[in-house]
Amino acid sequence: MRTFAVINGPNLDRLGKREPDVYGRQTLADLELQLRTLADELGVEVTFFQSNHEGALIDHIAACTDDGVRGLIINPGGLTHTSVALRDAIAGSGLPAIEVHISNVHAREAFRHHSYTAGACLGVIAGLGFDGYRYALRHLATLG
Repeated sequence: MRTFAVINGPNLDRLGKREPDVYGRQTLADLELQLRTLADELGVEVTFFQSNHEGALIDHIAACTDDGVRGLIINPGGLTHTSVALRDAIAGSGLPAIEVHISNVHAREAFRHHSYTAGACLGVIAGLGFDGYRYALRHLATLG
């Protein structure tokens, strides 16, 4: 069965508690449950990983490549706007990746308007809440 990895970066473990007016009241566990349910419907598997540490995210992307994962859904959090190393890990994985942001980063502070990681991804979904993750999974599931 095809497996896709959902990778969440810094502070996303705080969903439901951190800035609920920006990110909503649902938790990371809620997101994972929703994506597991959708994966079952689509006939694919999903794995989940969250870290507040850049190196751990990079190591996990490499492990996904080595483990035969078929694609990545990644919300790099604040590392989106700062990490060339994370961008290089995504690009170097050779995996199709979709960058997802719960909030509309383009309607927020100016420093959030630039993504280092987006150029290594098939596309970017921002501002659609948890729906963005579901759209990303649906799209990846349609790929060979």
